[in-house]
Amino acid sequence: QVQLVESGGGLVQPGGSLRLSCQTSGSISNIDRMGWYRQAPGQQRALVATITTGGTTNYADSVKGRFTISRDSAENTVYLQMNTLKPEDTAVYYCNAETTNRLGIRGDYWGQGTQVTVSS
Repeated sequence: QVQLVESGGGLVQPGGSLRLSCQTSGSISNIDRMGWYRQAPGQQRALVATITTGGTTNYADSVKGRFTISRDSAENTVYLQMNTLKPEDTAVYYCNAETTNRLGIRGDYWGQGTQVTVSS
């Protein structure tokens, strides 16, 4: 089991910045990859960025060059630095962890979500 707790959402003006945090706990050693996803009203949840335990990152085209995913292994925390925010970035942002335990069984865990609103 892995527990994820997001924080850092809020209201920001277009062009502003926010940093989201995802604190992990539980069976952290089983985590293969972590990511951020977002869901806007009336839309499906979509990938924003992922990072593997080896540090390989992947980004949605819509956020490349503006968002940066990173992790602090000592603090068991994954971050999403969001710069040059646009109104279309408004969504609930979810932290995700993909795991594989010692038996080879995969797991998929989600946080509760944090609201990001970009508006003037």
